[in-house]
Amino acid sequence: MFERIIALSLAQRGLVLVGVATLVAGGLFALTRLPIDAVPDVTNNQVQILTQAPALSPLEVERYVSVPVELALRALPDVVEMRSLSRSGISVVTVVFEERVETYFGRQLILEKLRDVDLPPGVETPELGPVSTGLGEIFRYVLEDTTGTRSPMELRTIQDWIVRRQLLGVPGLAEVNSLGGEVKQVQVLVDPDRLAGYGLTLREVFDATAAASGTAGGGVIETGPEQLSVRSVGLVETPEDLANTTVRTTGGIPVRLGDVATVTVGPAIRFGAATEDGRGEVVTGVAMQLKGANARVVVAATKARIAEIQKTLPAGVVITPYYDRTEFVGRTIGTVARNLGEGALLVVVVLLLLLAHLRAGLILASTIPLAMLFAIVCMVLTGQTGNLMSMGAIDFGLVVDGSLIIVENILRRIKQRQDAGDPLSDAAGMRRLVQSGAAEMVKSAKFGVFIIILVYLPIMTLQGIEGKMFRPMALTVTFALVGSLILSVTYVPVMCSLFLKGDKPIKESRIIAWLHVRYRPVLERALRSGRVVVGTTVALLAIAVFAFTRLGGEFLPRLDEGDLAVQIIRLPSVSLSESLKITGEVERRVAAFPEVRTIVSSTGRAEISTDPMGVEIADAYVI
Repeated sequence: MFERIIALSLAQRGLVLVGVATLVAGGLFALTRLPIDAVPDVTNNQVQILTQAPALSPLEVERYVSVPVELALRALPDVVEMRSLSRSGISVVTVVFEERVETYFGRQLILEKLRDVDLPPGVETPELGPVSTGLGEIFRYVLEDTTGTRSPMELRTIQDWIVRRQLLGVPGLAEVNSLGGEVKQVQVLVDPDRLAGYGLTLREVFDATAAASGTAGGGVIETGPEQLSVRSVGLVETPEDLANTTVRTTGGIPVRLGDVATVTVGPAIRFGAATEDGRGEVVTGVAMQLKGANARVVVAATKARIAEIQKTLPAGVVITPYYDRTEFVGRTIGTVARNLGEGALLVVVVLLLLLAHLRAGLILASTIPLAMLFAIVCMVLTGQTGNLMSMGAIDFGLVVDGSLIIVENILRRIKQRQDAGDPLSDAAGMRRLVQSGAAEMVKSAKFGVFIIILVYLPIMTLQGIEGKMFRPMALTVTFALVGSLILSVTYVPVMCSLFLKGDKPIKESRIIAWLHVRYRPVLERALRSGRVVVGTTVALLAIAVFAFTRLGGEFLPRLDEGDLAVQIIRLPSVSLSESLKITGEVERRVAAFPEVRTIVSSTGRAEISTDPMGVEIADAYVI
């Protein structure tokens, strides 16, 4: 089959060149669509169910919220495991599905089951966590007031109602989580003495407050040829409106909510806060990318949107980013690109030195970027990610191996004709020689490539976290090898027929000639001493196996992001104010180091709590 492909390629050289040009265009286009990240995302296929229960203790949350939710989800199909975390005021149930289950289908199954959950009064409706992963936090920023005149509540209101709402429209963002400041609430502070004086109960106050705001429809009134809609508007817009709400009418005299309670604006109960550089509390935002999105593209779009939002903010309010995933991704991919470039250059230099033929070396060198573009196209089509593991494993020596065998044999055939005094001077004769020379070695070329691919097949069968980590590497290398094999039987013969000249002298490389002289006597002695060679080889193998058992092991290569994540842990009984005081002291001491640009800490949990920490724990990001 490969012999026929070689013959067809040489007969249709123009078509092959058009195909190569199409590969270049398609590969460059695919490169702009290839998701880029530092490391593979090994997060399993999970869905989080978050349920707020502000009045319940951890034991009550476990008993009345987590357990009923788990029981309702017990019958879900394709579930690998289910676990829960119950903290004061919140329940987090995590359902892990099989990898083959589509993300949104799994979420739909959970929503259908949650309709049957019977939760006690005061517990909010369960909601699903954002469609993100463990590597989803790609951008963090601080909202600051340079004038120092705005309260934490005002800054948090700006974050929630201006910044967050506009950021949610960025393509690829799953959620923008807010932490810090004070969430604005209209609070009804009941006076027990006044309540008893009017003979009212708390239930009556609750019911009156809940029914205070609303709109009721009253049908329509026809007036001639037209009709008018009738409705009663009772929307509460200010605390004064709520204070004027009637709780009960006694003897024709209404008792208003303001008669038994103080209606005021105040902060919601806080389960977390954010601080910066030991200077006090700030408001922070965390942008979480959609599962499977391109971090580089999403961060770029987020920063562009922030630049637009900044123009709409009140004077003195500034958005200051302090963590940007693309900086780490850029450094990692830059390292990979530099190593790949150095490897490609080394391979090209070695080829030119050993072949001693500039045109043949350049033909082989051109297969390296073409095979890479072929691999990138396949990665995009199969949904792979370009990262340290997938791209860094490509060996350009393996990529050019098949083409090298064919080109070297073609050069040998040309030199044989020249030594016999019959140099090729016509194009048709050159094509026939290239075809016979390529067909002669194509079996060896394809056998070598298939053997290498066979080595990677066990890696492709890995499942779970191991599969997510190493399968992209095996697939990327396989794509590059398949591309190199296709090029070796199509592109390489065509280029050899176009640029190799049969009437130009072919000289053997001096390095190869020097190696032949030294290698022949060594080979002859080895053949005469077969037992010694085999015994030495077996001994070396035994030593290698023993050394392998003493090697350390790491699941991931060591990566230095340049920034640090420090976790500060206090006693579980610590209050939020005391926890923030300790965190501020830690920040001031860490910020004293000249290498530290800034340090921002997140204490406790946010309202959308994908990581439900208590107030005794703080995550400090040291930049």
